[in-house]
Amino acid sequence: MKVAIVTAGGSGMGAACARKLAADGYKVAVLSSSGKGEALAKELGGIGVTGSNQSNDDLKRLVDETMAKWGRVDALVNSAGHGPRDEILKITDEQWHTGMDVYLMSAIRPTRLVAPIMAAQKEGAIVNISTAWAFEPSPMFPTSGVFRAGLAAFTKLFADQYAASNVRMNNVLPGWIDSLPQQDARRDSVPMQRYGKSEEIAATVAFLVSDGAGYITGQNLKVDGGLMRGI
Repeated sequence: MKVAIVTAGGSGMGAACARKLAADGYKVAVLSSSGKGEALAKELGGIGVTGSNQSNDDLKRLVDETMAKWGRVDALVNSAGHGPRDEILKITDEQWHTGMDVYLMSAIRPTRLVAPIMAAQKEGAIVNISTAWAFEPSPMFPTSGVFRAGLAAFTKLFADQYAASNVRMNNVLPGWIDSLPQQDARRDSVPMQRYGKSEEIAATVAFLVSDGAGYITGQNLKVDGGLMRGI
C-alpha cells in the first residue's frame, strides 16, 4: 500500500494529481480550503480535510489523520493557490508576505511534517507544483516568480540533506494549463500551440513520485509545451 497527501487539491492541477495517484493505487489524503477536496477524497475513498495550507494546525490534522489511518506517507504533492499581483513597486509589504505564504511556505510547512516520516521509512518523494516562470519571471505573476525562485533554492537544499535518507524532492514547472482561463495570445506564445492539460501535470507528478524516478531529486522540470525551452 502506498499513501499520498495532496495539498490545495480541491480543483485544478491539485485535484488532477489526487485523481491520478488514486488511479495508480495510492490511498489519498486531500487538503482544500473550499470543501471540494473533502468531496473529492470521499469519491476516491480517501481522507479529506477542509483547511488551509497556510495553517500549521490544519496541515498537522491532515498528516495526523493520514498516519492514524494508514501509518505511512509515500508521496506529498504541494499545490498552491494564487497570490497578489500588481506592478512590482506597488506591491505592499503585506502582499509580499501573503505571496510568500501562498507560494513558498505552502510547500515548506507540509514538508516539515512529512519529511521526518519519510526519513524514518527510508522512502518518500515530494513534488511541489511551481511555475514555468520560476527562473525567468513574468510581470504578470510577480509574487509567484519571486517566491518560486526561492522554492527552487529550498528544493535543492532539501535534496542535499534528505537524499541519503532516500527522500526526494522535485518541482514541476507548468506553463499555460487548462485550469486557467484560455486566451488566444497565451496559447499562441506556446510552441505547441495549445494549453497543457491538468492531467499532463498530474502524469508528470505521478512519474516523479514513482520508483522509476528514484534517482531524480533537487530538480525543476518544465512542463510548458516548449515555452521556456533552455531558460
